Amino acid sequence: MDITKLQAGVPAEVYVELQSVADGGIDTEYRMANFLGQCYHESGGFTATLENLNYSAQALQSLFGKYFPDGDEADYARQPEKIANRIDANRMGNGDEASGDGWLHRGRGYIQLTGADNQNAFLATVNETDPEVINTKYPLASAAWFWNQHNLNARADNGVDNDTITAITKVINGGTLGLPDRVAAVGMFYGVLMR
Repeated sequence: MDITKLQAGVPAEVYVELQSVADGGIDTEYRMANFLGQCYHESGGFTATLENLNYSAQALQSLFGKYFPDGDEADYARQPEKIANRIDANRMGNGDEASGDGWLHRGRGYIQLTGADNQNAFLATVNETDPEVINTKYPLASAAWFWNQHNLNARADNGVDNDTITAITKVINGGTLGLPDRVAAVGMFYGVLMR
């Protein structure tokens, strides 16, 4: 795989880390295209390294309705910290809503690494303790760590077809949110790599 083909297609800060990502096992066109396509989607085209969570009441009900069974999503609308603490409470190693863990451990990095368990496990590999470094210093490395922890290379080896991208998306997202955009992004990176 020729990493240099990607130089014009990704930001400079992403490009400089691609060789270490490839050295870590994301080392074929299928793997790299799937990895970059997912990161591209999750980060809004490599522009966001920190989850926003600024949702309207309608979006909260549509996307996270199970976390608002009492219909109180209007009380949370457009309050990202409050939203994070509700939807990520008591899961992924986070404490309850009052603990503030949902906000502290909201999605970070290019794959939006979320939750105390994931973030602390990654931080241990880089000898850090502050979750902030995931989005400021290790946005791509944290994404590659998540990818490898979930053995996504094995899925990516199946190709860049819709079924493969859907299977990978379900691991990353827990569902298929944004699937058409993910399919387009994977296809874009695969096309660049195969030129």
